[in-house]
Amino acid sequence: MTDSNAPSPSRRSLLGWGGAGLALGAAAAGGAVAMARTDEEPAPRAGTAVAFHGPHQAGIATPVQDRLHFAAFDVTTDDRASFVQLLKDWTEAARRMTAGHAVGEGAYGGLPEAPPDDTGEALGLKPSRLTLTIGFGPSLFDRFDLAGRRPEALVDLPKFAGDNLDRARSGGDLCIQACSDDPQVAVHAIRNLARIGFGKVVIRWSQLGFGKTSSTTPEGHTPRNLFGFKDGTRNIAGTETDRLREHVWVGEKDGPAWMAGGSYLVARRIRMHIETWDRTSLQEQEDIFGRDKGEGAPVGKAKERDEPFLKAMKPDAHVRLAHPDANHGATILRRGYSFTDGTDGLGRLDAGLFFLAYQRDVRKGFIPIQRNLATDALNEYIQHVGSALFAVPPGVRDRDDWWGRALFSEEA
Repeated sequence: MTDSNAPSPSRRSLLGWGGAGLALGAAAAGGAVAMARTDEEPAPRAGTAVAFHGPHQAGIATPVQDRLHFAAFDVTTDDRASFVQLLKDWTEAARRMTAGHAVGEGAYGGLPEAPPDDTGEALGLKPSRLTLTIGFGPSLFDRFDLAGRRPEALVDLPKFAGDNLDRARSGGDLCIQACSDDPQVAVHAIRNLARIGFGKVVIRWSQLGFGKTSSTTPEGHTPRNLFGFKDGTRNIAGTETDRLREHVWVGEKDGPAWMAGGSYLVARRIRMHIETWDRTSLQEQEDIFGRDKGEGAPVGKAKERDEPFLKAMKPDAHVRLAHPDANHGATILRRGYSFTDGTDGLGRLDAGLFFLAYQRDVRKGFIPIQRNLATDALNEYIQHVGSALFAVPPGVRDRDDWWGRALFSEEA
């Protein structure tokens, strides 16, 4: 990322961030960047910037990037004004980083007696299609007199069959999803937001992801998960405005008003027992998924995108149970990533899928689908070990707007 040498209206304090607003930048490294998006924005070129402003947050229907750094935070301050200022500061930092700029006055050239405004590890790197997406967890509404503004759809997720959730990898007052084609750019973004939030928030848990397992660009190849199968063939495309409106974006009549244009995010850390899977016959693997491993075609069909005949699959096949036709039309938008986090101490890789799903109402999306998957044959090879749900507010519309403004405004 390029540093900014533009004069600042005020110097940062010797204590670091100081709560001051950040200088704004509209140009990305290598050229100007549009600061507003449309629903039908085409897939940007690798290395370019994704516009930050828009009616919806980037990182949902945006063409899926290659890398992920996801972080859930707990709030440590009881001061509402201080937390609101943090949201404003985060918004300014996100606006600059997604455009390819360093945070604030940059990583060097400032007061030698003070810490730099930017940590510096992304200097010289391109924006790499960085998107930053914020969400608010159910527990945030126990603070700051927000109980009356908690959406009805922001329910506590029920316990599902087979769950073995680790509380240390679940929940959170809020989250930041950083997606980029460069892992260092994504990590840099989370690191700097966590640094800005020092004393107000603390990271509860985080997850690095690689190898996207879903696509929102229909012309692209369908990615494969760590079991080697194509995933998300029927995923909602970022250009399908009608399907996005029906299944992903919260409508004005859905309530509450501050969520209109937003979405609900379910994040699940799914452990995949790959050593057991790798000793399973090809035929059984294909029966479990309901697709062939090479082309990805449904049972009895020739091509991946051929309409599946669900009754031709085994009753417990994954595709059959997850299909909208088996769930009264329930449909979600997936943005999952694979992960490997070392070993489990027993010589097995701690690997799997970090599942991310956006929907208009979790009660009509993830919950009924996940309940229907209780008899999924795939459950023998996977286990859900982390879980969180967040209300993702609408996008930042212009330079005067900020993350969560409608939620915290007195008129909302």
